[in-house]
Amino acid sequence: MSDTGAAIAVEGLRKRYGDVQAVDGVTFEVGRGEFYGILGPNGAGKTTTLELVEGLREPDEGSARLLGHPSWPRDPRLLRRIGVQLQASAFFDKLTAREQIRTFAALYGVPAGRADAMLATVGLADKAGVRDDKLSGGQAQRLSIACALVHDPELVFLDEPTTGLDPQARRNLWDLLREINAAGRTVVLTTHYLDEAELLCDRVAIMDAGRVLRVGAPAELIGELGVATLEDVFLRLTGREYRG
Repeated sequence: MSDTGAAIAVEGLRKRYGDVQAVDGVTFEVGRGEFYGILGPNGAGKTTTLELVEGLREPDEGSARLLGHPSWPRDPRLLRRIGVQLQASAFFDKLTAREQIRTFAALYGVPAGRADAMLATVGLADKAGVRDDKLSGGQAQRLSIACALVHDPELVFLDEPTTGLDPQARRNLWDLLREINAAGRTVVLTTHYLDEAELLCDRVAIMDAGRVLRVGAPAELIGELGVATLEDVFLRLTGREYRG
């Protein structure tokens, strides 16, 4: 696989934990500026795949290249060019939203003014003086995404950012994710919500049992298989009903 012009090029990734083959020969490519989804039910291998691609874990086999550079071993040149929002947000204890994002900004040498502007971008300017443990679930997710974006990365990884949010908070976050992508950033999203992937993503990789089953634009996959929704696509590919 050639990674010419690609933001991400993944080839044959594998990762095993004991008897569990968490990732089993995953291969895909993401174009620059693309909104790309990795979707599947809980336990499909989405998060482990993302951690391998980001360089947070060493693969047993295979490789991943980000913006033309290998992601493992970890490359300091990539750190300023990628932003990562983990599935479980990890904030510093007893800091306000403004203090949180300014601390993240300082790690990259980003001025406080840029950090404050990013809080406004994600709709948290009025919550700047609120501690993270007093924020709602949706507000905490927005703060987590703001921290991932504060250094203006080219490539952004979002791991199930809307899990546990109420419907209105999910829709509000979708608007933010569209804006992030429209600003020219490449976005990789893992989700177990098929409606979310169908609405947001240019292309999706459907995963189950550590493998990529099919890659394509949601509408193309639906058309190819002659079904009505991505949920129907999953049923056709796996022979079982989807359970997010």
